[in-house]
Order: sequence, then C-alpha cells, then structure tokens
Amino acid sequence: MPIAKSTMGETVQAGVGKSSQEQEHGGFGGVFTVTCFDADGNQKWVDEFHNLVVNVGLQELNTQFFKGSGYTAAWYLGLVTGPGSGVTYNATDTLASKSWTEFTNYTGSRKLVSFGTATNADPSVISNSASQAAYTISGGGGTVAGAFLCTVASGTSGILFSEGNFTGGDKIVAAGDTLNVTYTFNADAV
Repeated sequence: MPIAKSTMGETVQAGVGKSSQEQEHGGFGGVFTVTCFDADGNQKWVDEFHNLVVNVGLQELNTQFFKGSGYTAAWYLGLVTGPGSGVTYNATDTLASKSWTEFTNYTGSRKLVSFGTATNADPSVISNSASQAAYTISGGGGTVAGAFLCTVASGTSGILFSEGNFTGGDKIVAAGDTLNVTYTFNADAV
C-alpha cells in the first residue's frame, strides 16, 4: 500500500519602499570626557569617547520619564579597569552582570554627578561640565580603560545606564593624579 506524504511550505517576500509621510524618531547618546592631571596640576592627557546605553538604562529612562511619579535621580560615575582590549560592552550588561571590572584605586567611592539644566534645543543636551567628577588616584595607580554611569555610589544593586572605552587605548595613572570626568547626554529628535 503506498504511503502518501504531504509537505508544507511557505514563501516570504519583503520589500522596502519610501512613504510619502515622514516618520519621526529620536536618538539618544552620551559622551564621556576624561582629563588627567598629574600631582602638580599639569595636564597629562584627554580622551573623549561615546558610550553604549545598555538595555536596563533605556528601560530606566522610559520608566522614569513616562511612568515616574516624584522621581528624584541620583547618578554616579565610575571607572573601568584596563586592559581595554579585553573589555567588551554589551547591551545586556548590568552592574551585577558585566564583562569588565571596576577601577577603584582612588579616594572615596563613585562620584555623584551634578547635572546642569538641559538645553531647550534639538538636540537637548545635559552634562556635568560645570561640576566635573574628580578622582584622586591612590595606591599604586593602575590602568584605566573607560567609564560608566549608574544609580548607586557602590555595589551592584543599582541600574547601570551606560559604559564606554577610551578611544585612544588604555591609560596609565599614577598615585596623586586626578581624573576629571564629564558626562554629556544628548536627546535628539531626528
């Protein structure tokens, strides 16, 4: 007795076209600027680099802006240990689960960020340039690879917002050096 077999298949076609109606969308992004001064106040180097705003950071942004009630932000800047060539940043990173290590050879804990007023423009820009986060390097110094922005002064229980690597490679810092860090965030209606 012959056995009848049946098969099913599907075909998918896609196309791209331009609508006569423009669609509006927004863009967000941040930039870290880190300047290193030696113990005598002489500038040793400057590096400016873009960040990756991670998934939990985007969720926090949307939740607090669109659903928040009586929300008061507290943001802290931290530093990433080198070597940066082995550091990877992923959209799924959190403070509790990340592939990099925090650099802590400085006096105190992560630095509280004091943002100024956001500009009324496109893009709208906010930064802590008037009150930079300052890290006084202690111990034997070390290698710094980048920076991050989060919601807690220490530990891994807060929200990681963004992270990034120096564009010019890892930087060696010595005891007595000071790192001044500025974080600038842009919101753009593109």
